[in-house]
Amino acid sequence: MPTVLIVDDEPKIVTLARDYLERAGFAVATAPDGTSALPAFHASSPDLIVLDLGLPGRDGLDVARLVRKESNVPIIILTARGEESDRLVGLELGADDYIVKPFSPKELVARIRAVLRRAENAAAPADLVRAGDLVLDLPRMRLTLGGRPVELTATEFQLLTALARQPGRIFTRSQLLDAVRGVAFESYERAIDTHIKNLRRKIEPDPRRPRYVLTVYGVGYKLNEP
Repeated sequence: MPTVLIVDDEPKIVTLARDYLERAGFAVATAPDGTSALPAFHASSPDLIVLDLGLPGRDGLDVARLVRKESNVPIIILTARGEESDRLVGLELGADDYIVKPFSPKELVARIRAVLRRAENAAAPADLVRAGDLVLDLPRMRLTLGGRPVELTATEFQLLTALARQPGRIFTRSQLLDAVRGVAFESYERAIDTHIKNLRRKIEPDPRRPRYVLTVYGVGYKLNEP
């Protein structure tokens, strides 16, 4: 039974989320503020953390930063802060997803399941990465799309591999830049946009209306979940 740690200072939200998660088959641990979040994390060893940003005692971003120093446990940011800067900082710290309050508890359960599924797939070593009708042969750096071979540059292949390992996860430009670090191209985040544009020309039926590589405006990109 997967364990979810909910860190939030609003008792009604904690109770609502816990009730839905327990009915969905999850074990739930809770922490009411940023100060108690790390002790609760160490005590419960959760499979995923739902983390509010506006916490008393210690800000949620600080909690995320400290957790990331010792663990890659998936983190979903749950926050009333809808500003782009907060979403960007949370994702840059290693959060896997974010939900803006007010939220649907059913959506929260669905997002948790999706993030856990992506984390499990990313942890599984494989020579082939599959995402819908995209199949990436990692040793040979070959892509097939619906059984049809598609020629990609090394940078395009690495970008698509990073996205395809975790379909649905939002990647910032700097995270994608990290995925292709060492490849000879201008080390500037906006260069990612050019490579994404070229990648779309090769894999999208209509690059102006992408089906595979989607833009998350103000944040970055994600691969559409099959």
